Amino acid sequence: MTEHDRDTGSATWPHALYDQLRAAGVTQFAYVPDAGHKVLIGRSLADPDAHSIPLTTEEEGVALAAGADLGAARAVLLMQSSGVGNCINMLSLIAGGRFPFLTLVSMRGDFGEGNPWQFPMGQAVEKVLAAMGVICLCAERPEEVTATVAAALTMVFGAGQAVAVLLTQRLIGAKPF
Repeated sequence: MTEHDRDTGSATWPHALYDQLRAAGVTQFAYVPDAGHKVLIGRSLADPDAHSIPLTTEEEGVALAAGADLGAARAVLLMQSSGVGNCINMLSLIAGGRFPFLTLVSMRGDFGEGNPWQFPMGQAVEKVLAAMGVICLCAERPEEVTATVAAALTMVFGAGQAVAVLLTQRLIGAKPF
């Protein structure tokens, strides 16, 4: 098993996911550093045709997605489940501004979690996002990632919806505490 395999649980799905996002025209990758998105962040930083935007807080990514849409670009917000709590109020901008919104959420507080501080927000993510009008799709196994993200890309950029793809700990692996 390589270091990459240990980091992602699979050597291929994060790379396939990045390629899929780029093929769909996503050029802006907004993120707060997170090991669960290590490959996506690294690939976007290395891609001369992509813009990697480090954020000071996840809610900035919601505004960035609005700006991307206004500029005829496509963005994705990469965040951990704990960051969803930081975005609650800003998510209201999506309905008012009527712009497409895609976020990939690396989950904590579920399968195999060893950090008690991660459970409250991790368990509330789906309910919080649903309350703010964001549709949640889950990927639990490597073979589900591209189909789930394909569905999300259609819903977001084809139908103008707000969608969160939840990358579960069963997929990305539980972090030791």
